[in-house]
Amino acid sequence: MAESTVIRVDRNREGAFHSLSEAIGAAEGYWGLPVTLVIAPGIYRERIHITQPQVTLEGEGSGEVIITYDHGAYEILADGVKRGTFRTATAFIEGTGFTARNITFKNAAGPGETAGQALAVYVDAERTRFEECRLLGHQDTLFLAPLPPTEKEKGGFTGPGENRPRRMGTHLFRNCFIAGDVDFIFGGARALFEGCEIFSRDGGKEINGYVAAPCTPQGEAWGFVFRRCRFTSDCPPGTVYLGRPWREYGKTWFVACELGAHIHREGFQDWGKPQGLFDFAEGGNSGEGADRTGRASFSRELTEEEITRIRGEEFSRI
Repeated sequence: MAESTVIRVDRNREGAFHSLSEAIGAAEGYWGLPVTLVIAPGIYRERIHITQPQVTLEGEGSGEVIITYDHGAYEILADGVKRGTFRTATAFIEGTGFTARNITFKNAAGPGETAGQALAVYVDAERTRFEECRLLGHQDTLFLAPLPPTEKEKGGFTGPGENRPRRMGTHLFRNCFIAGDVDFIFGGARALFEGCEIFSRDGGKEINGYVAAPCTPQGEAWGFVFRRCRFTSDCPPGTVYLGRPWREYGKTWFVACELGAHIHREGFQDWGKPQGLFDFAEGGNSGEGADRTGRASFSRELTEEEITRIRGEEFSRI
């Protein structure tokens, strides 16, 4: 593999780029080759869009690199229509083989009640990695394409992916911190969350949210897999569900995770979908929220064979 070209982003360094957008533009001169953007600590109020393959964003040093913007779905645009969910992303990633390390991606629009859905990261790519990253938002923090085949309401998918072929991606999130409230990890991709902290925000409600909202395509063997993750919160006990199916065949598994007291005893909701089509399963979990007594009848325990498969090679190519 070719050695990566390094491009530096640092407002205080002579010869470095002062904005991410400028650096991303410069990287396109190396299209087809590995490129690493080394980013100095600081707050970068920018929306970024990466189409180029083999791009790495790497936070430099021990300081925090924060990429932030504040678009929300309820925002009214110049043509009089709402922005909608899929035009809110702070970071939109299309480039195959993308990697992010030591980066915070944030949507600062605020709670869903006032801002609507607000994506920190939208990934529509193949084989991406996020390591030691922080993804911060409220409703719909992280979207992993593909979208479902069809929308339920006209204009519901308005945005960059609405008319594209639905392509599967396989993604790895390792040692990341992901925060949100309602359906804040959602989409149809295959994704392994390994050793992450998944933080549910308190909205002061009887039910404060749902972690995963998968729309896994029919026939896919994998959806979202959370392995050795910690599910934490500032919510009262029993007020957060682990997941609900955005579409009929949504699939999410939880393996060897630590589940806090905020997890509702039922664990999952069916969101009005036909039971028996979607798949929510658990195996080897611990913590106050891990007791399967009282779990929703449609959820199940993973088999040893399935747990062995999770340890296999499905995500090793990323």
